Amino acid sequence: MTKMKAVVIGGTHGIGLAIAESMTKRGAEVLVTGRNERNLESAAPLVAHALRSDLADMADVRALGPAVKESLGEVDHVFVNAGIAEGGPFESVTEESYDRQFAVNTKGVLFSTQQLIPLIRRGGSIVFTTSVADSGGTAGMSVYAASKAAVWSLAQVLAAELLPRGIRVNAVQPGFIDTPTAGVVGFTPEERAAFKEAGDLATPMRRHGTSEEVAEAAVFLALEATYTTGVKLPVDGGIGQGLTVLTDGS
Repeated sequence: MTKMKAVVIGGTHGIGLAIAESMTKRGAEVLVTGRNERNLESAAPLVAHALRSDLADMADVRALGPAVKESLGEVDHVFVNAGIAEGGPFESVTEESYDRQFAVNTKGVLFSTQQLIPLIRRGGSIVFTTSVADSGGTAGMSVYAASKAAVWSLAQVLAAELLPRGIRVNAVQPGFIDTPTAGVVGFTPEERAAFKEAGDLATPMRRHGTSEEVAEAAVFLALEATYTTGVKLPVDGGIGQGLTVLTDGS
């Protein structure tokens, strides 16, 4: 029997690493990518292959397909998890911030996926990580939200284009998740604590999710949801579903 093989783009920490560990436990040979050397070193003992690859560097992106082919040959499942977020009011958005976020979240994601599609076996899958910010309106997250909405649009198009090849394409849509960066770069410890408190209050379940909870949803879409494509699965504690939670005594 052929060994299952998987690639996790942005798989060296947080949600991506949890996906990689979950797939490894299920017997897959897993390759993760990342750009931070310390994270790569930490992840390397937990997976079969750890590859330095910066989605903002098109030379790295162009080298991704050949590198994965050399390490794994054909693959069964690709998880596209990489992304960066920079918050702030719309009036303060700069061209540099816009370029940084779209370079990774949209351009890097698109062309990295393009590199890997030729390696995916029939019956395989792609699972993108979007965000609860990709729809509706989240104050202070204009550029990030736009870049993640573009990822979801890409996922839907690929779900249609890859049907004849027997490849399913879906997405997980995390809400507030406990990760090393809380999903946003540049926060002070005090800002991170305030962000976490605000996220807990905004979430109907009144807590952050875990990386493992998102990972299990992503792995379900890859391995179990064999009659499902073009779907976005929220993993958000109910925040995107418009739930109204009664407080004690109400």
